[in-house]
Amino acid sequence: MLRRATITIIAAAALLAPAAAHASKFPTVGMGDQTGSMFSDPRFANLGIRDVRFVVPYDVLTDPVQTARLDLWLAASRARHIRPLVAFAHSSRPGRLKHLPSVREYRRAWRAFHRRYPSVKLVSPWNEANHVSQPTARHPARAADYYNVVRADCRGCKIVAADVLDQSGLQRWLGTFRRHAHGKPRLWGLHNYGDANHFRSLRRSTTRKFLRYVSGEVWLTETGGVVRFGKGYKGGRKYERRAAKATKRVFALAAMSPRIKRVYLYHWQAPARFVTWDSGLVAPDGRLRPAYYTLRSELNAARRHAGRPRLAPIPAR
Repeated sequence: MLRRATITIIAAAALLAPAAAHASKFPTVGMGDQTGSMFSDPRFANLGIRDVRFVVPYDVLTDPVQTARLDLWLAASRARHIRPLVAFAHSSRPGRLKHLPSVREYRRAWRAFHRRYPSVKLVSPWNEANHVSQPTARHPARAADYYNVVRADCRGCKIVAADVLDQSGLQRWLGTFRRHAHGKPRLWGLHNYGDANHFRSLRRSTTRKFLRYVSGEVWLTETGGVVRFGKGYKGGRKYERRAAKATKRVFALAAMSPRIKRVYLYHWQAPARFVTWDSGLVAPDGRLRPAYYTLRSELNAARRHAGRPRLAPIPAR
């Protein structure tokens, strides 16, 4: 709960010709989900998605319940030959949600994680690091320190330098981060929920600005159509249809630049009991929502342009 070269597709053209989203190389599509229910759902397997994303506390190994969840999630992805991207966030331990780890503390937690899970080669050192819910929101230099720790310790890894939300103050936050990051980061993550769900014009989108702010590769590490959240997204069939349109906008945004290499949609299935967030492609009762069909249509269009056969018919649950 994402800079570099010249924009390759003019916004107006993208709006007038949706197929243009597939004229250039289509991004790799992944799925973010915290429950892992997708691994046993044949309708997920039908999509041919080979990349998934999971968010865990930075000190996950200090919590047996969180560790067990991660073990199961990674085992399920490994059994299905699916590549996991693991992102770290604030502690889940009572009283430590706002705790900003020292560099030494973070390094100790990271090394424990890396020893236990050496096969995890895709890492995001801190999830939504600029968001107010994270202790790094006012400390971009410390977020850069965490990136430096993982960069120094994880040979052969692809590391998402900063994983940020498309909100105000982003350029300033990134400026500080970049001054403290070692080397020249070449992979960045953006959560462009605002662009997608507010249907911002492509020319004025934060996604486009982000491409100017940073250089290198960009992954939309968390995005999608919101069905229910706060007072603005009230759930029900109306907002499911709106979420499908937002999902389509995600791929128009991704088509603006070939530097956007991956799109991780969030999430697979809405929880049975709503808490704070719902952007699921599948309803709590297992019904496929309109956004699922939008994703399937995008994947089929990409397969057609690549000369590949369409996806097989949707299987029964």
